[in-house]
Amino acid sequence: MRAKQLMDTKFAYIHANDAVEDVAKVMEEIRRFTCPVVDEDMKLIGWVTSFDITRGLREGIDKISDVMSSADEVETINENAPARLAVIMTADNHYVAVPVLNDNNQVVGIIRSCDIVKLLSALYDIKVSSIYEAMQKQLKGVSWEDLMEASAAVSRRATGRKITPEEYENNINNSTFGEAIWATGGLENFFAGLISVGELVLARRVGRARK
Repeated sequence: MRAKQLMDTKFAYIHANDAVEDVAKVMEEIRRFTCPVVDEDMKLIGWVTSFDITRGLREGIDKISDVMSSADEVETINENAPARLAVIMTADNHYVAVPVLNDNNQVVGIIRSCDIVKLLSALYDIKVSSIYEAMQKQLKGVSWEDLMEASAAVSRRATGRKITPEEYENNINNSTFGEAIWATGGLENFFAGLISVGELVLARRVGRARK
C-alpha cells in the first residue's frame, strides 16, 4: 500500500498572504487543526496549526506568513512511498497530519492520524478466516483440511486445550483479526502462530510425499 492510497486528496490549503483571521474561520468551519501553506504551483512553503492561528489572533498578527512554520521544518512523504512509513512517522512524532508530495514537490494530499485509525480499525474487523484463505493460496498445494488440521494441532500445543479441526474452523469463521490478536496475547504471538501452522502443514506434506 502506497501513501497515495491512504491520503485525503480533498484537503484544504492556504497561502502565505492570507489573513490569519480568515484562515481561523476556515479551519473552524472545516474542523481542521492543521493546514498546508502552498504557493501558486501547489508547492509546500509552510505549515500552520491551530496553535499558530491562536497565537496570531492573540498577538494581532495579520498574515499567515508571520505565524507559519517554514517548509524546512515540516516532515513530508512522497505519494509513492510505503504507507507504513507515514503511519510510523505519525505515531513516533505524534503528528496530527503529514503532507504528501509528488515528484515535483507539489502537495497532492494529506495523511491524517484519524485516517490511519480508521484504516487500522477496518483491518481489525477482517475475519480471521480470510487471513487463512490468503495463507492457503500462498502455501500452494495445501488443502483447507490440511490447514485446519495443522492449525488445531498448533492451538492444542500452545494452549493445552483439545480442539478439533472443525471447531477451529468455526472459531476463525466467527472471529475478527482484532479479537484474535487479543486472544493470543498480541500481534507477535498471532503471527508466530501462523508461522508455526505453515511450518507444520508443509512438514506434514513433505512427510506424506516421502512415504
